[in-house]
Amino acid sequence: MVEAALSVRSMWPYMEARLTNEGLGEGLMKPRISMITLGVRDLPRSIEFYGRGLGFPQMDSPPGVAFFTLNGTWLGLYGRVELAQDALVDADSSGFAGISLAHNVASEKEVEQVMAQAEAAGAVVTKSARKTEWGGYAGYFSDPDGFLWEVAHNPLFWVGPADATE
Repeated sequence: MVEAALSVRSMWPYMEARLTNEGLGEGLMKPRISMITLGVRDLPRSIEFYGRGLGFPQMDSPPGVAFFTLNGTWLGLYGRVELAQDALVDADSSGFAGISLAHNVASEKEVEQVMAQAEAAGAVVTKSARKTEWGGYAGYFSDPDGFLWEVAHNPLFWVGPADATE
């Protein structure tokens, strides 16, 4: 475990250099994710899960879609079939989508608390919180549509935008 933590620390200079876009041209696409949209099977159930269950602040949204403000991005919920039609892809594909969403917190205790909140809201815990091989502490849950969320504490460095101060 210590070796894994050291290898992550040894990568930091590389990561820091990559953050400067050194050697890359200026493109029209900026390095940000404006919104993550999940294609869901039951929109009211998903709105309930993210809004009341996890406490995400919901924005005023037109019918058939729901938007939640997150720190640095938005979460959109849209019907799975409608989202597939919008992207001109097959809505019937199944299996592991090869993606997980991450929510980083400041301590192992917070990982446990968020995992408990998600489970109480109806999430399925797919991997209980535990020490990781890279020196952190993390667990996974899936939302009502099977989208995977990792809840993690990384003691080596903070991941993502800083939490807003109240």
